[in-house]
Amino acid sequence: MVQKQTYIIVGANLCGGRAAETLRQEGFDGRVVLIGAEPERPYERPPLSKEFLRHETERERVFLRPPEFYAEQEIELRLGVRASAVDLRERAVVLETGERLRFDRLLIATGGRVRRLAVPGAELEGVYYLRTMADCERIAAELAPGRRVVVIGAGFIGAEVAASARITGLEVTVLEGGQVPLGRALGPEMGRIYGDIHREHGIDLRPSTRIKRLEGSRQVERVMTSDGEAVGCDFVVVGIGIDPETGLAEGTDIEVGNGIIVDEHCRTNVEGVFAAGDVANFPNPILEERLRLEHWANAQNQGVAAAKAMLGSEEPYADVPWFWSDQYDLNLQYVGYASSWDRIVVRGSVPERRFTAFYLKDGRLRAAMALNRARDIRPSRELIRARVQVDAEKLQDEGLELRSLVGAS
Repeated sequence: MVQKQTYIIVGANLCGGRAAETLRQEGFDGRVVLIGAEPERPYERPPLSKEFLRHETERERVFLRPPEFYAEQEIELRLGVRASAVDLRERAVVLETGERLRFDRLLIATGGRVRRLAVPGAELEGVYYLRTMADCERIAAELAPGRRVVVIGAGFIGAEVAASARITGLEVTVLEGGQVPLGRALGPEMGRIYGDIHREHGIDLRPSTRIKRLEGSRQVERVMTSDGEAVGCDFVVVGIGIDPETGLAEGTDIEVGNGIIVDEHCRTNVEGVFAAGDVANFPNPILEERLRLEHWANAQNQGVAAAKAMLGSEEPYADVPWFWSDQYDLNLQYVGYASSWDRIVVRGSVPERRFTAFYLKDGRLRAAMALNRARDIRPSRELIRARVQVDAEKLQDEGLELRSLVGAS
């Protein structure tokens, strides 16, 4: 009798959850074990800074699947327990309890860990980070009209939390080390526009601000900046980014470098070990560079691709990156990836907050950011995928359908 194989997924999140589902959908009949440090079954993270934070959606709607799904699919959930090590010689995952789980194939989908604020007073009560559902529920309990919150960091998490707090009726101050919000992702030109948007909604946005310390007896009461200002508050939310959670791979033969290094099939340099999602550093054949993405779409799609690769598929993972952000009544969608560009051209109306910005380098479209113009995303994706020279004047021409440029390419 042939013994069935065991596939272990470390990371009971969106990426790991979709991978486990895909293994069953693709016909794998061996043992599937899904390990998660959180006590919750796989859920969506985007609502945590938006509608779930604002009490606008029910808790159950955030989860990928109902509890009975995992029992029906014979997916073993090991929740509320951390995988502490991987023994590559014995082909085993070691849990923090000391239990050892043998595997034939392993997917590391551990995501990221929040960067902590390293200043005096950062451990005071009332200082929050947003990564997990439990984090979200703690912050949500603080949201009440008239209260004062300081948000440290104006990346997407900080900007979305700030918008949600403002919508809920709080007084919001955002302290950002860079010159503009969202500058790392969108660049200074688009970041300035988002700075104006937040100010228009009543946010006290303070760019180029460094944090010196947090003060209070037990509960945080004020944030002291490096220029001597004291910003009073009832609580603080810190959103200064995440780092890839590579602890399982460190100290082993698995190659690490800004995440876990994988090939176009999500395979690490160790036979039978794969990585996907926020933790994976992978080659993108369309953009012709290595990426490590912290996006919902990448986590979901790469989780599916990794599961298929575990089953022997030779189809490379070759998506055009895409993400979105909802702030106030504005929907931002971004497709592609531009680490640098030599020109941005705009189609539509910036004052009306209905436009698309195209990021060009050497005449090729690298990325597009659409604000309340979702219809431009699909043709932009196809132009990026085609990797052809694009006429900037035609991109700007509202009288010309973007789809016609795709056909021409």
